[in-house]
Amino acid sequence: MNGRWAVRVASVLAAAGVWQLLTATDARLWLRFDRLPTLDEIAAEAARQLATSVYALDLLQSLIRILTGFGLATIAGIAAGVVVGRSARIRDVLLPLLEAVRPIPAIALVPVAILMFPTDEQGIVFITFVAAFFPIMVSTRHAVRALPTLWEDAVRTLGGRRRHVLWNVVLPGILPGVFGGLSVGMGVSWICVISAEMISGEFGVGYRTWQAYTLVDYPGVIVGMVTIGLLGWLTSAAVELIGRRVTRWLPRGA
Repeated sequence: MNGRWAVRVASVLAAAGVWQLLTATDARLWLRFDRLPTLDEIAAEAARQLATSVYALDLLQSLIRILTGFGLATIAGIAAGVVVGRSARIRDVLLPLLEAVRPIPAIALVPVAILMFPTDEQGIVFITFVAAFFPIMVSTRHAVRALPTLWEDAVRTLGGRRRHVLWNVVLPGILPGVFGGLSVGMGVSWICVISAEMISGEFGVGYRTWQAYTLVDYPGVIVGMVTIGLLGWLTSAAVELIGRRVTRWLPRGA
C-alpha cells in the first residue's frame, strides 16, 4: 500500500515539475505555455485567497448548493428508480417522460431555471438536482431489474409481504448499483453547479473562477480550477467510502 501511494504522489509531483518547467521557460510547443502562470505565482495567489474570508464563503456556498441538490436527487432518484423498475404500469406512464428529458444536458436548463425560480440560488440547486437525478435513477432502475426473482419468490414463500420484499430484498440488493449511480451523479453535479455559478451565480467557486478570468487573473483561474478538482475528489471519495461501508457484507475479490 505504501508503495502504491508513493507512485501516486510521485506522478503528481512529476506533473507539477513539468508544468513549472514549461511555464517558467515560456515554452511554445504548439500549446502556448508562455501565457500560463508558474507554480510560484499559483502558490502566492492560493496563499492570498486562503487568507481572505471570501474564499471560505465561496467554498461554503458551493458545498451547500451541491449537497442540497445532490441530496434531493438521491432521494428522488432512488425512489423513482425503484418504482419504475418494479411497476410496469408506472413505468409506462413515467419512463417516456423521463427518457425524453434525460438527454437534455442539465446546464442547458439554466435559462428555464432563471425564468421558473424566484432566485438564482434556487435555480442553481435545481440544475444540480437535475444533473444528479438521472444517473441515480437509471442506475437504480437497472439494479432493480437485475435482481434475481428467486430472492423475492423465497421471501413471498415464507409469508413476506410487499414491504418485506422491498426492505429485505430490493433495497439491500440494489445498493451496489445505487452507489455506482451516486458516484457518477456527484461528478456530473459538480460540472453543472460550477457552470451554473459561472452563468448566474453571485458567490461560489465557479463564479470566482470566471470572475478571475474576466479580470485576466490567470493565477486566480488556476487556483479556482484546483479548488474545484479537490472538492470534486473529496466528495466523490466520501460517496465511495460510504458505499464500501454500507456494502461491506458483499463478497470482495482479492
